[in-house]
Amino acid sequence: MGSVTHTDNGSSPAAPAARGRAADTSRGEQTRQAIVTSAIRLFGEAGYEKTTMRAIAADAGVSVGNAYYYFPAKEALVSEFYLELQREHLARVEPILSSGTSFGDRLAAILREGIEVWAPHHAFAGRFIGIAAVPGSPVSPFSTESTQARELATSIFHRLVDSTETKMDPQLRARLPQLLWLAQLGLVVYWVHDTTPGQRRTRAVVDLAVPYLEYLVGASRMKIFKPLTTRGLALLETLWPHAAR
Repeated sequence: MGSVTHTDNGSSPAAPAARGRAADTSRGEQTRQAIVTSAIRLFGEAGYEKTTMRAIAADAGVSVGNAYYYFPAKEALVSEFYLELQREHLARVEPILSSGTSFGDRLAAILREGIEVWAPHHAFAGRFIGIAAVPGSPVSPFSTESTQARELATSIFHRLVDSTETKMDPQLRARLPQLLWLAQLGLVVYWVHDTTPGQRRTRAVVDLAVPYLEYLVGASRMKIFKPLTTRGLALLETLWPHAAR
């Protein structure tokens, strides 16, 4: 008698369980995103201090316990919001980083894309800046809790500096990504207070400041500027010891 061939229909005992785990993960991500979206909107409407986790949970259509399961405190929601902004910024600058244009052109484009990412949140961004400015705040850009968002942000500038052909002082090249990130933080603070239509003045600052910065970076390789560069980097290490690591 011929042998009987058993056809594999593509399923196995483990397949339904795997599909179940994937579905659970997808639902979990949807719930997590719904909570973040509700929180950001309520923070903007009622203010951070007046918005409770109960209100966020109700707006997102989940139980209070479920909201606390994903985010143990309101600060964790703000941190997640910052992280989402950094992910969006990174995705938007990928073509810029690989464009092969000059250091200055790419830096200006990166900063402009940052403004576009932040733009929808301008009306209440100042409240988040205020939270982050509180000493010891977990949502401070320098906090341990913000490490992932900070590393995503600085990775953009690391890739920019690593790929540039602009000649500069070697010590400056090693620290330039952190300096550019600090400059971007300063730009964000200025943007928060910019009341011109579409934050036009902030965009003008980028257009004017980047060529000047590009000139200073290039000039750093000249011996006459070596003492100035060394002192500037020492100041950076004093202000932010993390930058030296």
